[in-house]
Amino acid sequence: MNYTELKANIQDICETSFTDAQLAMFTEQAEQKIYNAVQIPALRKNVLGVMTTNNNYLATPTDFLYSYSLAVVDGNGNYSFLLNKDVNFMREAYPNPNATGLPKHYGYFDDDTIILGPTPDSTYTTELHYGYYPESIVTAGTTWLGEEFDSALLNGALVEALRFMKGEPDLVALYDKMYVQALGLLKVLGDGKLREDAYRAGQFRVPVS
Repeated sequence: MNYTELKANIQDICETSFTDAQLAMFTEQAEQKIYNAVQIPALRKNVLGVMTTNNNYLATPTDFLYSYSLAVVDGNGNYSFLLNKDVNFMREAYPNPNATGLPKHYGYFDDDTIILGPTPDSTYTTELHYGYYPESIVTAGTTWLGEEFDSALLNGALVEALRFMKGEPDLVALYDKMYVQALGLLKVLGDGKLREDAYRAGQFRVPVS
């Protein structure tokens, strides 16, 4: 389902002509709820970067929300994955930033910087897998969510639209129930089936039957 189809469905079901700004608001609110409730492939990105010698900080991408993994790649293409720790651990484990070596740990220092430990003793290529908010279907026209799981997006947007227009409680409850059902199926996919072979047990999963 593309955005034009989504807008038409919202207005047909609600039997109301909303403004473009209102339709965008309903859609973006639904996307935000979905993206914070389940981790789907469309929320993942991969980027290469560079650790510099004697610099124990690494800048994150502008759209960075959280990391899945951070690896150092040596000249032979071998990967060494760093363990994610909090800043307290980093400061205690690596109190002297002048002590250098191959980084083994990293932590979120602030909203756009990662702290490394120990401080890199050379220039290293990095590979960061991270979560981000993808472009909204409002501006993109089509998205993974609209194409692969439009039931969650449509019902989520309908709940927002009906609440906005102070719709009948039973109608709001009906579409909210349909949204929850669709979101449940999406969680089985994103947090279940797509994570059965995840290497790190720390990643959130739901049981798959």
